[in-house]
Amino acid sequence: MAILFAVQGLAPGTQFPIVEDRAILGRHPDCQIVLDEAAVSRHHAEITCQGDCFFIQDLGSRNGTFVNGRLIDGRVPLRNGDRILICDLAFEFQLTSPSELLLNQLNSEDAPTTFLLDDDEVQDVRSKIMSKLEVSTDYGSIRLSAKPEIKLAALIEITQSLSRTVSVQDILPRILDSLFKVFVQADRAFVIMNDMERQRLVPAAMRHRRESDEERVRISQTIVREALEHKEAVLSADATSDQRFSMAESIADFRIRSLMCAPMINSEGEPLGVIQVDTVNQRNRFDENDLEVLASVALQAGMALDNAKMHERVFQQRALARDLELAHRVQRGLVPTNPPQVTGYHFFHFYNPAYQVGGDYYDYVPLPGGRHAVIVADVAGKGVSAALLMAKLSGEVRFYLATRNNPADACREINRMFARPDWEDRFVTMIMAVLDPIKHQLTLVNAGHMAPMLRHSGGRVEAIGQDQAGLPLGVLEEYDYECYVRNVEPGDFLTIFTDGISEAMNPDKQLYGLERLAIQIGSQAASVSDLGLQILEDVRAFVGSQPQSDDMCLACFGRENGS
Repeated sequence: MAILFAVQGLAPGTQFPIVEDRAILGRHPDCQIVLDEAAVSRHHAEITCQGDCFFIQDLGSRNGTFVNGRLIDGRVPLRNGDRILICDLAFEFQLTSPSELLLNQLNSEDAPTTFLLDDDEVQDVRSKIMSKLEVSTDYGSIRLSAKPEIKLAALIEITQSLSRTVSVQDILPRILDSLFKVFVQADRAFVIMNDMERQRLVPAAMRHRRESDEERVRISQTIVREALEHKEAVLSADATSDQRFSMAESIADFRIRSLMCAPMINSEGEPLGVIQVDTVNQRNRFDENDLEVLASVALQAGMALDNAKMHERVFQQRALARDLELAHRVQRGLVPTNPPQVTGYHFFHFYNPAYQVGGDYYDYVPLPGGRHAVIVADVAGKGVSAALLMAKLSGEVRFYLATRNNPADACREINRMFARPDWEDRFVTMIMAVLDPIKHQLTLVNAGHMAPMLRHSGGRVEAIGQDQAGLPLGVLEEYDYECYVRNVEPGDFLTIFTDGISEAMNPDKQLYGLERLAIQIGSQAASVSDLGLQILEDVRAFVGSQPQSDDMCLACFGRENGS
């Protein structure tokens, strides 16, 4: 994943995640990254991803696209930290999300070698000189007893630093810069992040008072883990004589005379990491007032990290919402909006996914000889993955119906396409009903779907084609499907549906059921449209306030009386 950070022309720190292989930047609302500026072209530039590499290309815009100050011509590779200029809008390109960058940048081959974490072993001996301060998960609950001017200087400095950024990777260095202004006796300050997924400590940021001190530094895990595990800020006035850390060689080796370590806690009470400040000058020890200030700063930092990550998630969700809205429009374009016009016959359809996109599918496919195929299918699952398979099914159905002599052969070929090993646990149930309005004949192929219900002109309802029903598409690669053939008499209505109709659930967790559906189908509806609307009205009345839990699809067609 990559992210564009706005650095000029928009709110600083605004993030635009690039979550797909292609992202278009421009003024048009269909663009993945919408830049609502008059000078920006409707489709200005695009960023593409191939493997682990990203590229940017101008799309013939009026004002051009610049990378690191140079006008680009053709496709240009993007590298971490590149600056992109589009009109008056400037962005910084990052190859990973801020939260990932924070944990990964110091673990890469190019990471600075300033940090070494020592695996110290500590005797469980009570410290004589160590002070501790419990850190609450309730922000602002610490009562500071330090001098008012110290509190004010610390909080104003930190608040001003954090208010200028919403980027996770910028927060920690700003905090450390501020700490040197608050604690004039400090020689070093650093942040260690708690990578809970990998159960490890990750050095994330460091500052030295003097450049001459920037050497390879070993950091003791002993104190860091003490602060994290107990959620306590720790003060050691003289770490070399502190019995609690008597076995921690890294402390003695580097002559740290006084240190403070405070945990950063998120809103859920989890320790994100620690801030540690230390000095090698024994005459400039930290005291309990200093510890209270650092504990407050650490809480502010935890809150800022939470807010920054929330800000990051909001932009990711907005990008996802735009993608889903586009997918919704694309999927709607795959299914017909108008039924076929066939003399003596009428058609009705309804489709409503449980989410923005779904896996139910219907289609009308014109065939040679005036025939028409009515397709209803249900892809296992819901959401984006099911919608992608539905789009695949749409193309395969039309192709094989046009190139095979009968529906059973077409269904067999479609099944082979869906029986691929990389689509494991993905299958499709489908009804393929081919109507010949000249012969008044119906040919039905059932691939593991619920049997359609036929209402005869006299009102009798029966499920048809059950004996010839086969396996769902994708279950068994080589499978021969059978056709069910019957005449369509005047007044016959056929109803095909997915389980979102028959298994619709009410607030009492009861299912609508096939029996109730059959009763509605058997009612004396005057037309196919009346029948479809009557079914939907009854389903809605049954469901009531219960949210829709599955995609719903319904297709009805029938022959007019006297035709």
